[in-house]
Amino acid sequence: MKTKLSSFDFKLPEKLIAKYPSKERDESRLMVINKDSGKIEHKVFKDLIDYYNEDDALIFNNTKVFPARLFGKKEKTGAQIEVFLLRELNKESRLWDVLVDPARKIRVGNKLYFSDSEGNDILIAEVVDNTTSRGRTIRFFFDGEEDEYQAVLKQLGNTPLPKYISREPEDLDSERYQTVYASKLGAVAAPTAGLHFSRSLMKRLEIKGVNLAEVTLHVGLGTFRDIEVEDLSKHKMEAEYFQITKATAEIVNKAKKNKRRICSVGTTSMRSIESAVSAGGFLKEAEGWTNTFIYHPFEFSIADSMITNFHLPKSSLIIMVSAFGGRELIMDAYHEAIKEKYRFFSYGDAMLII
Repeated sequence: MKTKLSSFDFKLPEKLIAKYPSKERDESRLMVINKDSGKIEHKVFKDLIDYYNEDDALIFNNTKVFPARLFGKKEKTGAQIEVFLLRELNKESRLWDVLVDPARKIRVGNKLYFSDSEGNDILIAEVVDNTTSRGRTIRFFFDGEEDEYQAVLKQLGNTPLPKYISREPEDLDSERYQTVYASKLGAVAAPTAGLHFSRSLMKRLEIKGVNLAEVTLHVGLGTFRDIEVEDLSKHKMEAEYFQITKATAEIVNKAKKNKRRICSVGTTSMRSIESAVSAGGFLKEAEGWTNTFIYHPFEFSIADSMITNFHLPKSSLIIMVSAFGGRELIMDAYHEAIKEKYRFFSYGDAMLII
């Protein structure tokens, strides 16, 4: 039986979309779902520590969000153009895949000028190709060294909050739309399950003897792009860069051999580890690009528990979570979350599936 997109739809009251993070990272709400019994509990995120013991393993995505949203002006007309950096294609020639808005005004050959707060043009780009309806390839021109160029990009860039947050970025977002353990720059969206972890909670987990392992998956906009086919077997994910180190594989495989609980912190960590499974069913060291799309029926090889946020209807994220927890149970949990007024999406509350 084919898995259909329409079976992952639900009506979400707009007032439940979180516009701001919780006051403290680890004091967001936590819905705990038991896959075997179907039992649902309502907790606070820092209660997570009660579910993990010595020699269990948690797998975190250490990607770091870069300030990917730039605002420039078009040559001659001076029209304001939003440029959303997706992926650097070539470091030497400073080529980038980007999204532009409004796209209808941007053609190959156009030059875009980016100014500092005093109105001085400090960076120029030329459009060199069309990729999709809103997508372009652009080349930046900058007279200076690589570190100076990167500093200018950072100066011009804004925190790339998802559109559904529907407000302008504020000072708090540069810190809170980033995990406390983020270290590898390259994502255009945060791995949101990790936003709930405070430094004190991670230290308490370490003291308890829980092993904390890291993977890297640079989240692209493809993760959030609408699925446009009813038959999920026909959907193609955009590739995202990922890396799993030997040290992480050793931590996770030790837990697996000793039958300890293994938790994937977020859908991006899950995609990473399921893209690097050995023939024997263990995690292997790996680096490359993954376009793995996880939907039912999918045999998960590594993690037996998962932390995740509450996701958009008909998104690849809710589809993956449903493959892990069971569609009926997860959809029931979502309806329960709506009834109990949980907060949804990137700055929202969390779910633990065990």
